[in-house]
Amino acid sequence: MARNKHPEQTLEKIVETAAQLFVEKGYEQTSIQDILDVSGLSKGGLYHHFKSKEQIFGAVMEKRILYVNNLFHELIRDTQGENAREKLKKILYRLAIDTKTHSLDQAVASHVEPYLIVGGMQGCVLHDAPIIAELIQKGNEDGSLQVDQPELCAEIFSFLLNYWTNPVIFSRKPAETKARLDYLQTMMKKLGLDILDDALIAVLLKTMHVNSCLDQSQQKRPS
Repeated sequence: MARNKHPEQTLEKIVETAAQLFVEKGYEQTSIQDILDVSGLSKGGLYHHFKSKEQIFGAVMEKRILYVNNLFHELIRDTQGENAREKLKKILYRLAIDTKTHSLDQAVASHVEPYLIVGGMQGCVLHDAPIIAELIQKGNEDGSLQVDQPELCAEIFSFLLNYWTNPVIFSRKPAETKARLDYLQTMMKKLGLDILDDALIAVLLKTMHVNSCLDQSQQKRPS
């Protein structure tokens, strides 16, 4: 049997195809055969890299985390602002409107597992929050922010924005999500981190409920 000369390309093709199908059909409705049919790969080619659909989903989740982390670092490096507060607002807005992030979020939203949520929470606190804390500290230094404990504030903000306000996790309606985003805005202002404006809340609300509605519609489909 001929050896696959480009295993990394095969791996990427499997993950991209699976992410596409998870968005279109949902995790439960997507079979290994569906992934094979769309990708054009053989069973041997797929099972060489993954032993189950759950493993493929894990790879899609890892792809999403890696992509967002890389995008986050690129935005921090390249985004310009008159001060740290404005730079952080621009970064959050760019993350909120990024289409590839939304596509990967939709794939992940199709299959929410507790261990994935816990892993995401850990990454949020251990990896994302320290980066935000650095920007908050720069805001303190240039006078655009007034936050007493940047590290703790960054953890609270990241955790609440990504999980507490998430309608997929809690099956909330748009009005309920908006109430929480508005409350988060008020809370952050009181902590000196005034970076959530009404325009950003509107974008976040739209993005969150695209994923939420997609997840609910997939759950209602017959197997």
